[in-house]
Amino acid sequence: MDTNQAVNPRTYALGNLLATAAERALPVIQALPDERLADPTPCADYDVKSLVNHLLHVTVQFQNLAAKKDADFTETPDYIAADPAWRDRFATETSRLAAAWSAPGAEEGTTGVMKMPARTVASLALLDLTVHAWDLARATDQEYRLNDATDPVLDQVTATVGEMAPTARAMGMFATPVVVPDTASPLDRLIAQTGRDPHWIRPAA
Repeated sequence: MDTNQAVNPRTYALGNLLATAAERALPVIQALPDERLADPTPCADYDVKSLVNHLLHVTVQFQNLAAKKDADFTETPDYIAADPAWRDRFATETSRLAAAWSAPGAEEGTTGVMKMPARTVASLALLDLTVHAWDLARATDQEYRLNDATDPVLDQVTATVGEMAPTARAMGMFATPVVVPDTASPLDRLIAQTGRDPHWIRPAA
């Protein structure tokens, strides 16, 4: 399979996919130890704390985008410092995110300052929720599981990466793809296309 070739998934209801991705991310978030918040992650620009803050900000702002309202990504608040119950807030906000994109008309038309197709915007939220949950799991010695080739979330996110990767690399959001063997799992292939090593190991202190 050519991993640079875009996948054409079936038309999935993105609110449902976001709910599934949230269910998978939540155990990872709930199990993050406070003493690991300063640890590095496979997403090179973020440690664990800043990546959680980023992911929380995504779940909040993409709710606005589902409702065709403005979103603000100019600054990421420190959700962890502001709320000792940030793990519970993550559960609440991801539930709201899935509900927002399940609302009638959420996937229709365009949204955001760039007037992108609403389905593309929702797919970007799904990408973040999936790949960053994997980042956090890998960074803190947890396991992130899905059903690989039979998984609708993986199907949709793989298609999104195939479509957005050239632009994302040009903007520095993705690094050069990592070469993986032909026997690599679909999840590992996806992770590699974002420029991450699927077998990333936390650097020695």
